[in-house]
Order: sequence, then C-alpha cells, then structure tokens
Amino acid sequence: METTAASAGAHPALGVTLHAIGGLAAASFYIPYKRVRGWSWETYWLAGGFFSWIVAPWALLMIMAPEGRRAVTEAPVSSFWWAYFFGVLWGIGGLAFGLTMRYLGIALGYAVALGLCALFGTIMPPIVGGQIAAVAASTGGKMVLLGLFVCLAGIAVSGMAGWSKERELPDEKKKESVREFNLFKGLLVAIFAGIMSASMAYGFQAGKPIAELAVKHGTPDLWQNLPVLVVILAGGFTTNFVWCVLLNLRNKSGGQYLGRSTGHEPSPLLPNYVLCAIAGVTWYLQFFFYGMGTTQMGPYDFSSWTLHMASIIAFSTLWGIALKEWSGTSLRTRNLMGAGLALLVLSMVVVGAGNTRLANDAKKTGATVPGEKPR
Repeated sequence: METTAASAGAHPALGVTLHAIGGLAAASFYIPYKRVRGWSWETYWLAGGFFSWIVAPWALLMIMAPEGRRAVTEAPVSSFWWAYFFGVLWGIGGLAFGLTMRYLGIALGYAVALGLCALFGTIMPPIVGGQIAAVAASTGGKMVLLGLFVCLAGIAVSGMAGWSKERELPDEKKKESVREFNLFKGLLVAIFAGIMSASMAYGFQAGKPIAELAVKHGTPDLWQNLPVLVVILAGGFTTNFVWCVLLNLRNKSGGQYLGRSTGHEPSPLLPNYVLCAIAGVTWYLQFFFYGMGTTQMGPYDFSSWTLHMASIIAFSTLWGIALKEWSGTSLRTRNLMGAGLALLVLSMVVVGAGNTRLANDAKKTGATVPGEKPR
C-alpha cells in the first residue's frame, strides 16, 4: 500500500470523478466501430487496437510524463514480466469482450461481463495481499466494503434488467439494434471475458514497483501509472495481434487493411481507419483516467476497480437507451434498469466517502492506516 503521507494527500472525490470519466470513455469506445463498413470484426478490432495498445499509451506517456520512459527500461524484471503476463491474460478477456458486444449488444453485454470483472478484480488483490481483515477493521474500510456490496447489487439488478429485456423482445426486434444477436454465444463469451478481464487490476498491482520508479525519476504522482499501462497493454496487444491475424488468415480478410473488400459492402479505407483510431484512443482513455483515479483513492485503492466497472455499466446503460436497445420493453424492465443505475451511482458515493474517511483519519492522526505498510 501507499505510505501514510500518500494516504493523507489522497483526494477520493477527485478519484471518483476521474473513474467516472474513464467509465464514460469505456462505455463509448465501441460506438465508432458500428460505423465501420466492409471490414470483418478481426480487421477493425486489430486496427483500433493498435491505437489502443501501442500508439495512445506511448504518445500520452511521452507528452505527460516523458521521464517515465526510464521506469519502463529500468523496471524490476519480475514486476515487468508479471505486469506483461497479466496484460496477456487481460488481452484474452478483451478479445472475448469484443465478441460480447457483437453478440449481446452494449447494455446486456456490459452488465454480465463487467459484473464478474468487478467481483474478481476488486476482491482478489486485497485477499492475496493479506489486507482484507485490516480493511474490515476500520470504519472507513467498512464503508468501502459496503460500497462494494452496493455496487455488486447494482450490477446484479442491471443484469436482471438485461435478462428481462431479452425475454420480452422478439429476436427480430433485438437484431434491429444488435445485428448478430446470439444469447447463448454471448453469455458464454461474457462470462469468460469477465473473469479474464479482471487481470488488468492484477497487472496494476504487479506494476506498482514500476510506478514507484517513475515517481523516483520525477513523474508526478498523478501520472505514475502511465509507464505501467505501457507494459500491461503490450501484453494485451500480443494476444489480440496473434488472434486477429489468425482470423485474417482463416477468413482471408487480411486484404481489408489495404482497401480490398471481401464482402458485398464497400470498404472505405480512410474513414474506416479514422473511425478505428477514434475508437482505439477512446478505449485507451478509460485506463488513462483509471490510472490517475487510483492515485487519488487513498490506502484502499483496490476499490478503484469497482468504481471503474460501476461507471462503465452506468454509462453503457445510458448508451443502450440512446441507441434504443431498450425500446419496446415493459415498465418493470425499465424500472429495474433505473434501480440498477441508482445503486451504481450510490456505490460510487459510498466508496468515495469511505476512502475520504480513511484519508481524513490519516491527516488527523498521522498514523499508518490499517493495512498500510509503514515507511
């Protein structure tokens, strides 16, 4: 964990705001992909992913924290490779997540996949780190745990709303908003995506020595996770690159990168690349803001993952409304959707309040927060 000084300097309200902005980016990134024409899924996913996993991480590192490059090259070997390894695992989850959007749509896909992702990504780090008992021993820690449970309740209710929606709408209506709707395939990949995507949270934990090294070289605390993201996303790029190229070879879709269309729909090369670039950079911004948000959450920054997932589901539900994915549903289903949104927002407030209580206690007493390692 961070030191007492770091805890005392935390700003959980700012952290919650940054996580919300990241959630908005995550909930919005897939929208440009819907306007890509004449490209197979594997083509636009890899084209956009190149901007997500390579271009954007390095560009923003060079702009915001150029001294952070040294943290990447001088990183402890074990920290570097564990962060990269969890990035590879997360990349597998990211592939499945892309298929989840393809088969279930934004609203239901996000609720199922990110619900599991929130559970595993939030609970496992404090359990593995031996912090869970210390978290439960303090008032602020209890508030954080309460917020986590409220979040999980919100995710569950959002999932119920999604299920209710799918039961009420005929297949023809569902496919008006989700062209390749397939409930069985979608649920399988959503469950897998949720479990594997939680590896991103583990990657940030493994990369903490890299972040500390970046601060040592002069990187501001707010940008300390940018070098960590470069390493994690390199692992994610590896997984996605291998899989998408294999699909390009199998489906003979590799020529699409050069403008050759393999279907009946024309393939506008420049517009497709622009849309993929917008989608890719927007996707990266979720972790750009997530990385900043974790630096402001105080000693129990594992709660950041729940806040991130909650904000994504909240904004993705709003996008689902805007895209008329909930059109034709009953009042009961819409009420469930509204209740889920309200619980998710409440969870963010409670988690933020718990972290604020911990930070304030550290300021008043100057003592090490429970579960925190003294300097």
